Amino acid sequence: MPDTTPPRYDVIAIGNAVVDVIASCEEELITELQLNRGGMTLIDEARAEELYEAMPPARELSGGSAANTLAGLATLGLQCAFIGQVAEDQLGKVFRHDMRATGIDFDTPAREGEPATGRVLIFVTPDGERTMNTFLGAGQFLPAAALDEELIASGAILYLEGYLWDPEEPRRAMRRAIEVARDAGRKIAFTASESFVIDRHGDDFRAMIEEGIIDILFVNETELATLTGEDDFEAGLAAVAGKVPVLVATRSEKGAVAIAHGERAEVAAVPVIKVVDTTGAGDQFAAGFLSGYAKGEPLTRCLKRGAICASEVISHYGPRPEADMLKLMDERL
Repeated sequence: MPDTTPPRYDVIAIGNAVVDVIASCEEELITELQLNRGGMTLIDEARAEELYEAMPPARELSGGSAANTLAGLATLGLQCAFIGQVAEDQLGKVFRHDMRATGIDFDTPAREGEPATGRVLIFVTPDGERTMNTFLGAGQFLPAAALDEELIASGAILYLEGYLWDPEEPRRAMRRAIEVARDAGRKIAFTASESFVIDRHGDDFRAMIEEGIIDILFVNETELATLTGEDDFEAGLAAVAGKVPVLVATRSEKGAVAIAHGERAEVAAVPVIKVVDTTGAGDQFAAGFLSGYAKGEPLTRCLKRGAICASEVISHYGPRPEADMLKLMDERL
């Protein structure tokens, strides 16, 4: 029976607990290191060390797709909690501090021993494009036993990132979390994260869509094509729109589209004087959209919130907001 208790949290997310290491570089370094330009590649610890040694001077910032979205939501005044796995090491302490300092509840116990806390080595070329190389570390060992099921049931929306679907242990944990949230009558939001994840687990994602498990689906234009097999954007939308209550598809500089319960809305991208770093653009778009959705705002306004948040984060380094987002919303909405 659904839980009739009013939710304590607006959004609870399960995702990778990683620290982003971000450096500017020239195009030649991308080629020299044989990186997947503009994409995300999973790497092991040895490759992480190799790339770190080759990086120009870098900045370290707590990241992770779902965690970044929560950071954006928290700056917009929503109540949030995070579930993710760090190790009992210095990067794990940094990540936990950053989450709590942002106002996000994060109480998942740290994992002792190897591997270390995850990290993402991000190379940013002069055009602002980011090339990500991810060592998941401890994050890929989030067990179902670490879930606080009472916490999950207390959130209006459970937000899951596709990146964490790849390792087996957290995938089992997320499946259990979905059951708990649905039993409590809560909404499930899912971000596909990256086309390579869909290549590996598309059958799972399509099955969840067909079964009506996903209430809010976030994809970008490329991910939509991978998910549906449709190269035409409109054909891709049509293939999914009737199967999820809310579909949100972003198109970078071409804006975004949302279809909810048969209603369609579109917005243009918010102009940016200079694109510095596209890391976190999709994460912050999701934050902006959910900040409106959680308050019952009209679909177009939810999209506008997403576009504003995305434009702010690509104007500086790092995947999380630096501006006063509540003020920015007041000025631009």
